[in-house]
Amino acid sequence: MAEQAVETGGLAAAPPERRLSAMGTGVRTRQVRAASDRFVGRGRELKALRADIVRAGLDTLSGRKTPRSRVLLIAGRPGSGRTALAEELVRRLAEEYPDGVVRARLTGVDGEPVPTERTARALLTALGAPVPAGAGEDELTEALRGALDGRRVVLLYDDAAGAEQVDPLLPDESACLVVAVSRGPLTGVPDVRPCTLGGLDVAAAVDLLEWYAGPTRITCDPVAAACVVEECGGQPAALVLVGGWLAARPKMSVVDVAKRLRELAPAEGHEGVGGRPLGRAFRLAYESLPQTPARILRLLALAPAGLVDAHTTSALAGCSVSAAQAALEEFTVQGFLRAEPAEVPAVSAGAPGVPGGPLGAATRSCEPPAPQYRVPGCLAPMLRAALYERERPAEVELARARMLERTVRQLHSCRAITETGDLATRKRIAELPRPLRFPTRQAAEEWLLARLPSLLAAARLAVEDGRLDTLARRLVSALTRALTAHLGAERAAPELYGLHQLVLDVAQRCEMPLEKGAALLNLGDLDARAGRTTEALDRYREALRAARESGDPYATSRSLESIAAAHQELGDWQRAADWYRRGLELRLTRGELADEARLYGRLGAVYTYAGEWGDALRSWRAAAAACRRLRDLPGHARALSEAARVQEYAGRPQEALRTCLEAVECARQAGDTRLQAAVRLRLADTLERLGDPAAADLHRTEAERLLEAAPAGVGAAEPEGAGDPQSGAAGTRIAGGGGISGLAGTTTSKAAQNRTQNRTQNRQGQQVPKGSLRNQ
Repeated sequence: MAEQAVETGGLAAAPPERRLSAMGTGVRTRQVRAASDRFVGRGRELKALRADIVRAGLDTLSGRKTPRSRVLLIAGRPGSGRTALAEELVRRLAEEYPDGVVRARLTGVDGEPVPTERTARALLTALGAPVPAGAGEDELTEALRGALDGRRVVLLYDDAAGAEQVDPLLPDESACLVVAVSRGPLTGVPDVRPCTLGGLDVAAAVDLLEWYAGPTRITCDPVAAACVVEECGGQPAALVLVGGWLAARPKMSVVDVAKRLRELAPAEGHEGVGGRPLGRAFRLAYESLPQTPARILRLLALAPAGLVDAHTTSALAGCSVSAAQAALEEFTVQGFLRAEPAEVPAVSAGAPGVPGGPLGAATRSCEPPAPQYRVPGCLAPMLRAALYERERPAEVELARARMLERTVRQLHSCRAITETGDLATRKRIAELPRPLRFPTRQAAEEWLLARLPSLLAAARLAVEDGRLDTLARRLVSALTRALTAHLGAERAAPELYGLHQLVLDVAQRCEMPLEKGAALLNLGDLDARAGRTTEALDRYREALRAARESGDPYATSRSLESIAAAHQELGDWQRAADWYRRGLELRLTRGELADEARLYGRLGAVYTYAGEWGDALRSWRAAAAACRRLRDLPGHARALSEAARVQEYAGRPQEALRTCLEAVECARQAGDTRLQAAVRLRLADTLERLGDPAAADLHRTEAERLLEAAPAGVGAAEPEGAGDPQSGAAGTRIAGGGGISGLAGTTTSKAAQNRTQNRTQNRQGQQVPKGSLRNQ
């Protein structure tokens, strides 16, 4: 989901009576979160921004309809309170925009711009719109504009690097409002309304300092407080750090802190990050920390997406979870961190169970979510500089490895809670340390959704680092399995596409052909499901080369069948049959009878679509013979039923009647009532064409009786088309498993099959007999 960024700037922390005086003392979470309950100053800016919303634009003045939403720009240096002002403005406007507020950070914690494609995907997710897996930037931004049509939404784009990031994300709906936060002007965005921030006025700045440091010293020495405000340049981030420093040292006076600020110079390179005031305030607060807390704080610069919790901190610093939680709460009180809102983000759109369904809409568990904190963007570069200055590279890499290992174990626990019916799984869960266990499946899902932005960022960073490829592969695999277990492959497809791409990057870098083939097959499957069949075919061909290079017969067979399924989806029957035959030859050499039956069925389906009745009949008879050897009575009945269909298409109704009778008897022996009903309906159609309507009516009546007697959802569904004797469908369904994150199956669209069959029938002048299995 789009990340909610809350920086300092008018946001006050806990009141002085809730303050801590020393590191390590516990603070209740609800007290720490009072840091975001108060906004000070900026009255003039708020008034001007509200006026800009309704002020006529250039298009209105020229008599044209406004083509886009109104864009408000809040510009200022990091630490000037620009995000806090945007959040306060959005809070006051919320009632005027009933369709909600959507937030997105456009710059990562590392200072790099977030790709527009990723931002658009997150915004679509938050809006509850379908998110096509693997779609490009243009498709996603177009979908975003379509999702915003007819809505009144406020979009808050935080920390935009430039106009090229904001412009593609602007809605065409004039009833929407965009609030952009940036360092400078957004040249290139038409009719943008800028509001440039400086420091807070003295009264508001003193109020903020008093809120953090406590009222006594500020009230007793207002002149010194004004001097501190001047030294801090009125910057809220600097004032918060100074106020936190004073709160932790009740014996220090305001005069002392003003003197120290004058004597300090910002660390080298910090002037360009937050300016001299913020750099000096950071040095004052950071260098006064004891050695252990200072080390924990600078290690937080390694947190993915700048989001940390007790487990992440514990792994980075090598301390207990309780000690890590106490440190995080103290850092929040002192202004180094910001508490994140306790909410579960949505990951997809639509209804549960539907691709793109909302993943955050589930009923919340009674367990309160573990608190999560964010490293402010204005402080992240300074913490990163302190980290690489004080820590050896080996220590940094070790801390990152510990964090990734802890994340992998949490993801394993998150997935295992979905398999508690298995005794071995329950035993593995019981062996986990108590802090890593989840009490319920619902609690595990909430944790997964709330932590998903940082988990995805951790996977990307681990792969980009290149020195921890084994851990990166394990992390991606664990995250893929956890998402699939909790959300299902369809709902998690947008996230899975990116994860499989990461696997492919690692496999190519490390020259691992088997893992490369698995990733390409997974990506091809997702492309095929999204309707990008040509792109899927290219993926499958490349996967076949990788599978042959690795010498893995399973991956080779899987690739051959996927290529065939892609050609079948494209209506290229000859190539589809050729690739299915190659896959069949491989299965025949290995003596895999069940796979032989499946592939014979797919060949029969392709030949039926192509109108090659002789080849289709031979394939279905071979499929029936293989099912008979397997003692698979339902599969045998389906294969016979499809053979009867082909015989009827070929103009051999008497043979079709005999084959249908054999299929009915086979289905009766299998005890599958719904399959019996389907085959009897086909038999009735055949009898009607042979001029025996009385017998046809008897079989239809019996089929209706069987369907009424069969419980809902029990028994095999009626076969769809000239299909698989084991799955009852013409589409390709290939079992998963293997590779880094599992080889997902390829499912050919039934709608596409019906379309291609209709095209074939029209071309050949053939009409599917009324009442046949395809038309039931």
